[in-house]
Amino acid sequence: MDKKDPFRIKQDGHIVWFTLNRPEKLNSMDFAFFEGITGYFEKFDKDPQIRAIIINAEGKGFTAGLDLAEAGALLGNGSAASRDITYRKIIELQESMNIIERCRKPVIAAVHGHCIGGGVDLLCVCDIRIASKDAVFSIRETRIAITADLGTLQRLPCIIGDGWFRELALTGRDFSANEALQTGFITRICENKEELEKEAFKIASSIAENPPLAVQGVKEVILFSRDNGVYPGLKFVAQKNSAMLPSEDLIEAVGAFMEKRKPVFKGM
Repeated sequence: MDKKDPFRIKQDGHIVWFTLNRPEKLNSMDFAFFEGITGYFEKFDKDPQIRAIIINAEGKGFTAGLDLAEAGALLGNGSAASRDITYRKIIELQESMNIIERCRKPVIAAVHGHCIGGGVDLLCVCDIRIASKDAVFSIRETRIAITADLGTLQRLPCIIGDGWFRELALTGRDFSANEALQTGFITRICENKEELEKEAFKIASSIAENPPLAVQGVKEVILFSRDNGVYPGLKFVAQKNSAMLPSEDLIEAVGAFMEKRKPVFKGM
């Protein structure tokens, strides 16, 4: 019998709902989870009909983090060969997070309940994060003798600043939705899961109404500038615009403005 897909995928116009769908295991992240992310996000990136992606979850919480029962297999027998296998597996798991970050389509995380450990790694590669007021976060790896290794330690300081980051990473303590809002980790708090998903769809719809190539260009320039600095980032965006402009969407935007109507963008 095939293993159940840990995700449920639903497309609503130009928006995809990517739902963590392993509620009986608190949406814990097993190897099938990471493999599925890689496969799905490669498809999302290539599909011109998709303009925004929402990651949400079924059940009592967003995710309990890494499936420790399955991850125990990574410990091996202590030999050099088994340590090499562990190293290569970690790199593979990291890549499943990287592919979300590199996806040209903006990704919105809608978090309710607990989002622990690997869940924070997942949020760090999303473009926008919002949460319901019952959300609880933790870089839990620190408390169970693991150094977080899927991107939180590299990405979170860029999101919330070094001071807050060090406190949360070194203590591994839980922090609430209100504290996540205060640090800038999330941008909005919603009353409950229903309101959270409505708000996520509202944001995604606003993004999807924009010219898709411009949106994708913004995301690419943001990432390039973060990793390479201001002046290389300026050259990169100059190259992108000189190659892309004028576009049919730009002509449509000007025409719609002149005609006082809503523009319809096609990504051309």
